[in-house]
Amino acid sequence: MRKLPPVGSIQAFVAVARLGSLKAAADALSLSSPALTRRIQSLEQFVGAPLFDRQHNMVELNTRGTAFLAEIEPHVDALSLAVERVSTPPNSMRLRIAVPSLFASQRLMPALPALRARHPNLGIDVDTSPNRISLLSEGADAAIAISERIDDRLYSRLLETGRVAAIGSRKLLETVRQPADLREVPILLHRQMPELFNAWRKAICMPGLEPADINYFDAGQLILDAAAGGLGVAFMLDSHLACSVDERLVQLFEETAESPYVYWFACVPAALERRPVRIFHDWLFDHFGEAAEAELRAAAE
Repeated sequence: MRKLPPVGSIQAFVAVARLGSLKAAADALSLSSPALTRRIQSLEQFVGAPLFDRQHNMVELNTRGTAFLAEIEPHVDALSLAVERVSTPPNSMRLRIAVPSLFASQRLMPALPALRARHPNLGIDVDTSPNRISLLSEGADAAIAISERIDDRLYSRLLETGRVAAIGSRKLLETVRQPADLREVPILLHRQMPELFNAWRKAICMPGLEPADINYFDAGQLILDAAAGGLGVAFMLDSHLACSVDERLVQLFEETAESPYVYWFACVPAALERRPVRIFHDWLFDHFGEAAEAELRAAAE
């Protein structure tokens, strides 16, 4: 049998290639950056050539690295699934889903009892950690992510689109009556969706509109809580308001805009071969995907 490089080195290479960042890959694998770098260097020494082009803190696959990834990526995913199958009891069905916390609390949790009733033996672990797509390299079977696009190397399917809306406290209706009034109040944005306000102000033909301030948050529910408390105007998807149970919140203006960020289901292609992932995938689109696909068909027409 031919000698193989350490599995840890291959895992590190795939993580960096998929995430495009040493830091993100190190975080995903729970390694320090120097430890991750050593694994990459060990693999490059084994194959006898560099696999990345390095510029300062940036890394990018070179031609050899791109070819190598294409060769090994399917086998790495298959190996991971094989290890899982042999270490899991035959009658057990379990999967780990990475999902945004707001989608989980507003949409997924209320719907999961229906899935449990249909498949009582299916166990689901829900992970609301940030960087959902990177968690696919860290043990997550599938992810629901809100993003502009998904890496072409992953299986992805559009789950839901949305409109950008200005959301605020009912009390703000007294002082914020038109978009120009935003010059006097802060706006609230999610760090991972910084372009929502830009999309909205362009759609209403006021690209130069500047708010009093911009406050960034890491969680959607915190943004809604801040808006309900009168701390500013949140720019989020209209579905986030529609699914909120906080009666203090209202849509401040009629104007909305097409969101550059949409909800996706994503997983490595090989994961769909696992019955729990396929069950969850099919159920998810039965419940949430019909509206999104109808919107796509209407846009195409």
